[in-house]
Amino acid sequence: MILPIVGYGDPVLRKVGEEISRDFPSLKETIANMYETMYNAYGVGLAAPQVGLSLRLFVIDTTPFGDDEDLPIEEQLHLKGFRRTFINAKIVKEEGELWAFNEGCLSIPEVREDVYRNEKITVEYCEEDFVLKTEVFDGLIARVIQHEYDHIEGILFTDLISSLKKQLIKKKLQNIMDGKTRPDYRMKFCNKKGR
Repeated sequence: MILPIVGYGDPVLRKVGEEISRDFPSLKETIANMYETMYNAYGVGLAAPQVGLSLRLFVIDTTPFGDDEDLPIEEQLHLKGFRRTFINAKIVKEEGELWAFNEGCLSIPEVREDVYRNEKITVEYCEEDFVLKTEVFDGLIARVIQHEYDHIEGILFTDLISSLKKQLIKKKLQNIMDGKTRPDYRMKFCNKKGR
């Protein structure tokens, strides 16, 4: 089922997500709905707060980045095959150079800005089987994980840009809150009357 994506300004996007237990009701259905919602909006990642759930859960599929012909072929293939569910994730190490990438967010449509992030991360998480894993990720996969991880920590990519850039996008953010933005996917706006 395709869920409405929560827009900028909704308080759920600022909450730290709660841990998920193995017996969480309808977890498989929630995960399936999140993937369906993400694909419907042409996203590469979606966190539970973005569908109104204050949980430590996010899903990723970097396949669309695999079509970038500017990337080496082995990286394209790696990106095309990467689809993962992260439950109760914790970034335990960030390392390497900070590098910029123009990020966007399904909860903040029509806004894109360069964000600096570490090139390599170590993450502890569970997949749907609840077996604890520790893995190292780098490049675009690490970036998507960091972006979605920020969501379960109550952080948005717009928090990571300069004060000047925040001023320049202020009107766009207000338009999102007021429901004046028209993405081609279902959204729930925080200030829109009769939502």
